[in-house]
Amino acid sequence: MFTNPPPDQIRRLLQEVKTIAVVGLSPRPDRPSHRVAKGMQGFGYRIVPVRPAVAEVLGEKAYPHLSDIPHPIDLVDVFRAADQIDPIVDECIALGIKRLWLQDGVINEKTAERARAAGIVVVMDRCVWRDYLDFIP
Repeated sequence: MFTNPPPDQIRRLLQEVKTIAVVGLSPRPDRPSHRVAKGMQGFGYRIVPVRPAVAEVLGEKAYPHLSDIPHPIDLVDVFRAADQIDPIVDECIALGIKRLWLQDGVINEKTAERARAAGIVVVMDRCVWRDYLDFIP
């Protein structure tokens, strides 16, 4: 059964990360993905929107896929349905991305374990913004 990293490891992850690719980032301010990404941006993280058919979100250029981003990514934060996670994990593995965050309600234990087996630190069914508020003084 999948378990998240312990709190000290989540705290360390949040301290080390600088650039967050947000898969499924909505341009609509009323959507959770937009609010969370904007909050993280306000804490100093660089947000990279990953969403096809959108040119820009939160003042940052958007990309259709992780593989289209021309610079390194420290963390992939996912706002997609659990049954859509497999291709995202495939991209993370292919690109050598080492940290994956599946937001509240995004639960896919089999795929999370596959990512973990490939050397990716996986946090699942948690909110990165809420954890930042809880873990970073």
